[in-house]
This record gives sequence, structure tokens and C-alpha cells, in this order.
Amino acid sequence: MTDPVLTLKDVALSLDGNAGPVDILHGIDLTVGKSETLGLIGPSGSGKSSLLMLMGGLERATGGSIHALGHDLTAMDEDALARVRRDHMGVVFQSFHLIPTMTALENVATPLELAGARDAFDRAEAELQAVGLAHRAGHYPSQMSGGEQQRVALARASAPRPEILLADEPTGNLDARNGDAIMDLLFGLRDRHGATLILVTHSRELAERCDRVVRLRDGRIADTTTRQAAE
Repeated sequence: MTDPVLTLKDVALSLDGNAGPVDILHGIDLTVGKSETLGLIGPSGSGKSSLLMLMGGLERATGGSIHALGHDLTAMDEDALARVRRDHMGVVFQSFHLIPTMTALENVATPLELAGARDAFDRAEAELQAVGLAHRAGHYPSQMSGGEQQRVALARASAPRPEILLADEPTGNLDARNGDAIMDLLFGLRDRHGATLILVTHSRELAERCDRVVRLRDGRIADTTTRQAAE
């Protein structure tokens, strides 16, 4: 494996439920290399999305340690975690989470502006061009299809050139044609920018394109398959 960008050791997650604590993840040990594509699969409720949220510092582990690009996420406060995400990570959700009162161009430029980029709008325009939506730059989310909104979300996540790109069911709300287009764009971003891509998916086709697939079951890693081994 190349130099690790993410290292998880004995990671656990428990959340408070109505009947008391609920154990979501148990003893997760996982290392992800630079520019690797990793698929997280498993049945609903297996902990896939929770694990992705921990990797992005969007959820806090209740046990173990998580290091991302040399940062100890488990030791950081919310402000520090937000800075790590701003400077090093891009996140794409199944629900597009675009700002409805902003145009496509403004949505993509927002993280660049927050990072202090002086050329935020020029870079945002280039990213929209890369996902085939330059002609939609002035449109609002309500004026775009689901596939177009997900492309804007991808452009927004990739515009800051993150070292780590996290995607949670990025094709889950799309039809087959748009889902295929988003898959191509995701892997194209990895190829163009060298980002490490980690995605949660129920799509067999999407998982099979990853370098490595980790299957979760009942909050634990059940097995791991590499593409070379699968072939």
C-alpha cells in the first residue's frame, strides 16, 4: 500500500437511543492509501455511512483513534475538524445538499471562498465545465434535474482539490443513466486530481470499480476484497 491517508485503530461508535446506548461500530481497524479507491458495502444498518462520517470527522468516535493526513481526528474539537474538512476533504451525499438560494456557480464557489481563494469563481466555473454543466452555471437547484444537482455537488466537493473525497450513496437517488454518469465523474476526479476516494454504495457495479471493497456486517468488518484478488 502507498502512504496511508487514513488510519483507523480499534474504532467504536455508540449512540444514545430511546432505550439506552446503541452500539453502531465495533473494533474497526482500517488503513486507506493515497489515491486508493475504497468501497464500503453491506446491508442496511451495517454501519457503512456511520463509518464514512467518522472518517470525515462528521461524527465522533466513542472509542479508538482515527488519523487523517497526520491529523488526530479523535482529539480535535468541532472547529478544528471543520478546518480539516475545508482544507483536505470533499463530501458528497445521496441528498445533494445544495444551497437552494444560490446558483450552481455560487454553490461550487462557496467552499473556495470560505478557504480564501481569490479565484473562487474562475475555479468554480472550470469545475462546472469539467462535469458538463457550464451552461447551467446561472441556474438554481430547483431548475435542475437530480442528475444535474448531483453533478453540481460533485463539482463543489472537488473544486478545492481535496486529498480525500468521501461519497455516501452518490448514485442512490438517480436513474441508471445518471448513475453511470456520476460513477464516471467520481473516478475521473480521482484520475485527474489523485484524490483518495472512499464511497458507500449498494451498487455492485460501483463497488467493482474500486481498488478494494470492505464489507461490513453488524458494525464490524466482515471481509475485504481487492480488485486484483477478485480478478
